[in-house]
Amino acid sequence: MADKRDYYEVLGVERGADDDTIKKAYRKLAKKYHPDMNPDNKEAEAKFKEVNEAYAVLSDSEKRSAYDNYGHAAFDGSMGGGGEGFSGFGDFGDIFSSFFGGGFGGFGGGSSRRDAPRRGDDIGIAVTVDFKDAAFGTKADVSFNRTARCSACGGSGSKDGKTETCSSCGGSGQRRVVQRLGGMQFQSTVTCEACRGKGKIIKDPCSECRGSGFAKQHKKLSVNIPAGIGDGERIALRGQGNDGANGGPAGDLIIEVRVRRHPIFRREGAHIYCDVPITVAEATLGAEIDIPTLDGTKKYKIPEGTQTGTSFTMRQEGAYYVNNQSRRGDLIFTVNVEIPRGLSAKQAEIMRQFAEASGESNYTKRESFLKRIFK
Repeated sequence: MADKRDYYEVLGVERGADDDTIKKAYRKLAKKYHPDMNPDNKEAEAKFKEVNEAYAVLSDSEKRSAYDNYGHAAFDGSMGGGGEGFSGFGDFGDIFSSFFGGGFGGFGGGSSRRDAPRRGDDIGIAVTVDFKDAAFGTKADVSFNRTARCSACGGSGSKDGKTETCSSCGGSGQRRVVQRLGGMQFQSTVTCEACRGKGKIIKDPCSECRGSGFAKQHKKLSVNIPAGIGDGERIALRGQGNDGANGGPAGDLIIEVRVRRHPIFRREGAHIYCDVPITVAEATLGAEIDIPTLDGTKKYKIPEGTQTGTSFTMRQEGAYYVNNQSRRGDLIFTVNVEIPRGLSAKQAEIMRQFAEASGESNYTKRESFLKRIFK
């Protein structure tokens, strides 16, 4: 018994731990090392057995008392006084199911089976659309590869559609095995090696899918891209993913929409933003100017004395709201006054006359500005 770890150490609890503490520790470790969570992991399988062995003793008041007094020797039948020890702790599946309701496979009772219907995996792809198409909605053609039930055998994996019940497991897909460890007897349920947990044997496999029941399929779809969808948002097409196993439903096709940048417009939600250049004369005198919108160029009258950086809003000229196709956002444009360069002598003279007629020079403007700051 020298090679066996202390049961309290296995569960990570103190010797005086109460029943609730022991149960919580067992629950955490049993889920961590369960075979369904660690497929083909021999080390995890060994730890799972060790955890169950420790809990089987420490959760029973008589066995725990014997262990506290005699250690592992209490169960090897070699104690003084002719003690018989304990014959075993039953099926670990019963212990595990009492905590988790049989939610994991590999154990009797309510455990899941390998041949139970399983949902197919989701498939993720991306599609790129133009800025305007994202704002107003469009259709996009997509293509992708999926795993589908073999059309030749209907997903049975058998060439003639016939299967036989596995003689090794009687069709359950599982076998009970009995193991002895340190004088104790353990029962556990393992996947049947003969049928790989399916419960059926295929004598004549389908030549198309080689008995798997599945084949690769290339599929094309025309997808509706809703108006107002944003960059990075996703569309889910139910049942267009990989087919499920054992009659289970298919997964979904998840499409991530990517929106191309626009040379003029920027977008935040349903609102559209852009910058519009205007001349000094237009800013000074006011003017009706052409504004680019998603629907084409439209007229907008800016007032006289408009300063550079001023923003204006055109209602209902933005993108549609993705959850309300009857409403649109706004177009917000910012005007930038362009200062002319390379004036001719005549143009320069006109500008000087304008400055003189205004009654203020650059010097007087700066002086007035500084007085307001430092008064």
